[in-house]
Amino acid sequence: MEIAKSSKRKVQWKKASLPYFYLLPAFLIMGVITFYPLIYQVIISFTNFDTKHLLLGLNSPELKFIGFKNYIDIFTAALPVENFNFFRVLEFNFWWALSNVILHVPAGVLIATLLNTEGLWLKRIYRAAYILPVVIPPLVVATIWTNIFDERYGAMNQLLANIATYFGHTGPIYIRWFEEIRPPIPGFLPGAPLTLAYYAMMIANFWLGWPFMSVVATGALQSIPKDLYEAASIDGATGSQQFWNITVPLLRPAMIPAAVYGFTISFNLFNFVFFMTGGGPARSTELLVTFAYNLVRNLRWYGVAAAFAVIIFAVAMIVFLITNRITRATQNYSEA
Repeated sequence: MEIAKSSKRKVQWKKASLPYFYLLPAFLIMGVITFYPLIYQVIISFTNFDTKHLLLGLNSPELKFIGFKNYIDIFTAALPVENFNFFRVLEFNFWWALSNVILHVPAGVLIATLLNTEGLWLKRIYRAAYILPVVIPPLVVATIWTNIFDERYGAMNQLLANIATYFGHTGPIYIRWFEEIRPPIPGFLPGAPLTLAYYAMMIANFWLGWPFMSVVATGALQSIPKDLYEAASIDGATGSQQFWNITVPLLRPAMIPAAVYGFTISFNLFNFVFFMTGGGPARSTELLVTFAYNLVRNLRWYGVAAAFAVIIFAVAMIVFLITNRITRATQNYSEA
């Protein structure tokens, strides 16, 4: 009897441990490329780690433990960096991510709905065309749009000059998109005034961001049974009523996670912002990730940059948990 129980426990233990056995290689790889750098980063965030400590790392005799000084300097704007205020950057970062999602999601849903119309000619060509911005490297996109907003030769200023001719203005227009510090709408975001560079980035990122939302919405639209629309038509529902009472509710399970994903991507959109404006002018378009990078690239303050990265991680985690709680983006139907 005891032998049978012992044998049964071994079988149960093997079944319970089998998933962890298969996951072990992934845990080992993640430990080397993810968890070890994260732990190392947290450790050096409490030190004065800089260039002279790179060779010996934590074994450097000159390395000093300074406690929370790096974190305090960041929060109190005590870093000897011109025109830096952590909470201003954080406010702009939030607004940048939120405003992008507010524009991208409705535009993606609207365009996907229009292209899902029965009998529309060349539907596949349209869908192939609008996915092109997604596959173009961010560096290329940023370079092209930077040239479009060039003060003297950019296509945007030329377009505005052509439009102005209809209102009696005949001269050229030279708008300094990336140099003008004064916000065009004073007081719109009091803690982080929005310069023209922000609006230029919004226009460029709108071109880059809505296709992804449209792809997600297109896939969700294909899964909506047509019988629902036929039944609604028989009951006398108009097209707008069908959209708001059938399309929108059934798109929600797909678009809410996509919106959360879009917010996260926009919140940490390093490549696009860095290559287009570099955080300027006067750090008015600086994101948390671009500032952390500049701490390493320009000042070589690895300890401060590590503390900044830890703060970014904490902020991103809090934002994700809150948005996930509110939107229930990762909740399945059985948990609803």
